[in-house]
Amino acid sequence: MSEVLLTDGAMVTVRQLTAVDHDQVVALHKAMPDEDRYLRFFSMSVPPIDIFVTKVLDENAGVGAFDGHVLLGMAAYVVIQGSAPVTADVALVVAHQVQHHGIGTLLLEHLGSLARSHGVQRFTADVLPGNWRMLRVFSDMGLAVSTRPNFDVIKVDIDLVPGEGYLDAVAVRERVAATASLQPLFCPDSVTVIGAGRKPESIGHAVLSNILAGGFTGTVTAVNPHAHELLGVPCYPSVSAIPNAPELAVICVPARSVADVAAECGQEGVKALLVISSGLSTDPEQARRLLETVRHYGMRMVGPNCLGVVNSEVQLDASFAAGGLTVGDIGVVTQSGGIAIAVLEQLRRLDLGVSTLVSTGDKYDVSGNDLLHWWESDTRTKMAVLYMESFGNPRKFSRLARHLARSKPVLAIRAGSTEAGQRAAASHTAATATPTVLREALFRQAGVLAVDHLSELTGTIAVLSRQPLPKGNRVAVISNAGGAGVLAADACAQNGLEVAALSERTQRELKSVLPGLASVHNPVDTTAVVADEVFNQALRIMLADEKVDAMIAIAAPTALGDPAGAIAAETNKPLIAVRLDQGNAVDWLNGLPCFADPGAAAIAVGLAAERAAWLSRPAGHTPDLPAIDANLARQVIRDRLAADANGGWLEPEEVVTLLRAFGLPVLGEVFAPDVETALAAQSQFDAPVAMKAVAAGLLHKSRGGGVRLGLAGAADVRAAFEEFADRFGTALHGVVVQLMVPPGRELLIGVTSDPTFGPLVVFGLGGVDTDMLNDRTARLVPVTDVDADEMLRSIRSAPALFTSDVDKEMVRDVLLRVARLAELLPEVAELDINPLVVGRDGGIVVDARVRVEPVPYVDPYLRRLR
Repeated sequence: MSEVLLTDGAMVTVRQLTAVDHDQVVALHKAMPDEDRYLRFFSMSVPPIDIFVTKVLDENAGVGAFDGHVLLGMAAYVVIQGSAPVTADVALVVAHQVQHHGIGTLLLEHLGSLARSHGVQRFTADVLPGNWRMLRVFSDMGLAVSTRPNFDVIKVDIDLVPGEGYLDAVAVRERVAATASLQPLFCPDSVTVIGAGRKPESIGHAVLSNILAGGFTGTVTAVNPHAHELLGVPCYPSVSAIPNAPELAVICVPARSVADVAAECGQEGVKALLVISSGLSTDPEQARRLLETVRHYGMRMVGPNCLGVVNSEVQLDASFAAGGLTVGDIGVVTQSGGIAIAVLEQLRRLDLGVSTLVSTGDKYDVSGNDLLHWWESDTRTKMAVLYMESFGNPRKFSRLARHLARSKPVLAIRAGSTEAGQRAAASHTAATATPTVLREALFRQAGVLAVDHLSELTGTIAVLSRQPLPKGNRVAVISNAGGAGVLAADACAQNGLEVAALSERTQRELKSVLPGLASVHNPVDTTAVVADEVFNQALRIMLADEKVDAMIAIAAPTALGDPAGAIAAETNKPLIAVRLDQGNAVDWLNGLPCFADPGAAAIAVGLAAERAAWLSRPAGHTPDLPAIDANLARQVIRDRLAADANGGWLEPEEVVTLLRAFGLPVLGEVFAPDVETALAAQSQFDAPVAMKAVAAGLLHKSRGGGVRLGLAGAADVRAAFEEFADRFGTALHGVVVQLMVPPGRELLIGVTSDPTFGPLVVFGLGGVDTDMLNDRTARLVPVTDVDADEMLRSIRSAPALFTSDVDKEMVRDVLLRVARLAELLPEVAELDINPLVVGRDGGIVVDARVRVEPVPYVDPYLRRLR
């Protein structure tokens, strides 16, 4: 069951239909007006539908949209027996009085998700030519739709594979609905504070005071049974006593009363709640009642346990933060009230402000994803700032953030970056996938700029808000203090920037204006005795160099002068100042962002360059890969889960079948349960072989002493088998015999699946020393062709690895195929290809292991509230 928003922001419940819904489904069909009935049944009468309804309900093949207990519409499918690909007839009925609200499209989205979970790959329908509304619903879905005339009807076929076009269309529909639903919360025309006390130290009093001081453009009331007036606004004993129900209610009562107050608000027609109250996390019953109430009445809610909401468009400061309303163009969402206060204060000090600030607190309802939707539609917001300690739906977040970042910078403060310990894992790949790695992959792919400290956040905001983006990562540094220039150069290299090589012309011009002891190589040291105007002249010369994309100018005041005051230039390149005696970490100097520390300046410039590079990066696509038999691979997994419901590590022959089904080049092998079979295998290969023990608990074969190489004859094979038998005893099930492969680079490609983030694909150096080298990079699926190229470039050893002796295109192909396997087979919990041995003309998977486990079907992109 899911609560879902319609295009006008109204809330409905979508769930699978069951036998208890039989009478309502029949009644829905019988209540159809004549025109709807004709378009649905090609007749003015309703044919007997009991058999159809019973079949749909028995096979769990229908979904319904409900307003409370009232059925508004239904969609269902019936599988066409023997169809290949698996195809189903689809039917849709929406009550006439609620049509044109997006219910039909919503039902088809949920029905398509349900059908995919049951293996259905295509919908089909017969539609009358005059039923343009139904044809438009199908075409607007975003799925691949084909139509063709078929006598007096139009045959419609819908491919249920959810491609990029479909996911984009769903996101647009969700954005429209979310924005409409959040309007009463962020831009209300009336607000009341429930629990506004007389004492200035009470939270309710503080919130009411801030609303009034901010100059809220709407009507303000308060609820306090012991007062008739408070701070000049009328007070009422209850929400029900307010003459006109407010759109937004701010709840500041004790936790034990929150659910009852929320229920009264819902009964009176309040559209949104801001729950400041804390303590509900220790009272699960109150928490459950609160959320049920919000859903029952179709309200949106921020909180509980939050600082509040600020929206400068309507001058609403519904928070208990100090300092007053700061109007600006930066959107902020944070789970921490303390972080919100700190960000507000930092922005205020820089004369910057917020368009919207939302402290989500325990985020029972409104989350960071909702704010990404809001800012996408809000032209006032020019930049987004996030502090998120957890991700409810990271895959949806990734799509939303990536779309928003194309038009507005999205910054995130990292939370919980250190790991107390890595998750216990049996494979190298899973050991890599710490929460930090997962989050970094998420941010990187979505174009989110991540910082570790508030000072870094403030500095980056200052640079992005008042400086152009650099066209590249080449930075020039000028300083009248040589040591500071060296520090800046080091910091640039540490933050993905290149210390630019100045052109000969630039160096000549610098020599002509600077003292003889000055250094004209980047970083440029003007010496401490340079005059202010000469310092600025040198700065302008460097900015004119075509090899320079950005400039950091560092000044230390001396008794001879203060070059900082001269730092200024008309340029289309980023110009960042550093003043070594500056009290604040970030400030303004002649309209330029000015830092107290060269390292902090380099961090901000590095993030600006990262954004510029991401914006210039092609969007990428998941390429069509030939020779993939996903059905065969799925059968391997089904057979394993049928034999063991808990899954586990696949047998070697199952691994080979699975990987070859995805077109991966796997080395042939023979499983030998005894020494005689191993001898026969070596004789059949008639070449040196590798022999690997298959033993209970032995996953890292090389590390565990379970690999012997270059066995050239019967005596070698027998000796190795006997050694394994002595080493592993009764745990030894047998051995795998493989041909020796030509030498080449040993790489690792793997998959690990996180229950929240989904599959993560890892690439790096492999072999027995893979963990010690730890030269790896990771991306969340889906992995595009551009992602794959970036992964190949991202490991530290890339420049030395991809020479003429390594087939880079082959590695790229394997990487993309493994990513597609992870995307299509969610049951794959761990996959470790180590090593993939690659030479000049191709490569081969020498060793691999795969662990599978049952997973429930999850559609992360389906429209529904948290």
